[in-house]
Amino acid sequence: MSGHSKWATTKHKKAVVDAKRSKMFAKLIKNIEVAARMGGGDPAANPTLYDAIYKAKKSSVPNDNIDRAVKRGSGAEAGGADYQTIMYEGYGPNGVAVLIECLTDNRNRAASDVRVAMTRNGGSMMFATLGDLESEIEMLLFEKALTEYEGALGVDEIVLVRGRIDHKDKDKTSLVVQSVERFAPTVEEAEAAREAAALIPQGPQPLCLRIDAAATGVPATIIDDLKHVLGNHAGESEVVLDIATSAGERRLRFGASFKVSPTPSLRAELEGILGPSPISR
Repeated sequence: MSGHSKWATTKHKKAVVDAKRSKMFAKLIKNIEVAARMGGGDPAANPTLYDAIYKAKKSSVPNDNIDRAVKRGSGAEAGGADYQTIMYEGYGPNGVAVLIECLTDNRNRAASDVRVAMTRNGGSMMFATLGDLESEIEMLLFEKALTEYEGALGVDEIVLVRGRIDHKDKDKTSLVVQSVERFAPTVEEAEAAREAAALIPQGPQPLCLRIDAAATGVPATIIDDLKHVLGNHAGESEVVLDIATSAGERRLRFGASFKVSPTPSLRAELEGILGPSPISR
């Protein structure tokens, strides 16, 4: 005798078969729900639903499961998932363009799954966030742009990005990157910008803050802390932050939504974040 249990072997084989069938049933049920939601719950008037039900029955999906899926999709019964279609573009091995259509009830999970599938199979893509003091947008770099411009991207780098806006996801706008340049204006460009700024009518005196980060660096939460404080002191004065680093000075300009009224209480809160004498002028 071999010493192996025939029942154990059969049990493991059955478990594999059941797992595959369960996955297939879930996919077929999902297709029925989506078809019913898009075109109604009557198969006679909804060819997509009719086809989805036909495929489910052909694969031996129980009739009760099919009926419940139709009711959930058409709204006759509660509990249906909110399935949505999302499109992704990417590049596979050797630069082959790929268009990926996903049907999902979880956008974040779908993006993660697509990312993993692409990178594990020789494709290249990268998600990054491009932001300023007012807002941010997700950037998507495919293989060509990633290979050419990855060196220009980094945390807190100031860059000029060109690309096209992607509205395929109705709840979120993304920027598909075509080119990236480090922002390094020439002396002439900087002077021209100063002259142009001098022609702009002057409003209230801006509130200029300063922090010396040459030795310790900029704390990761300092911008969020400043935004929180500034948001509680709404006014007409623009706020700018000068950061002294080992590489030179950088100026960050807060947006219009963070204009303040420079009161003593604001100054006290700023000293708590930036230290003594945080206002340079």
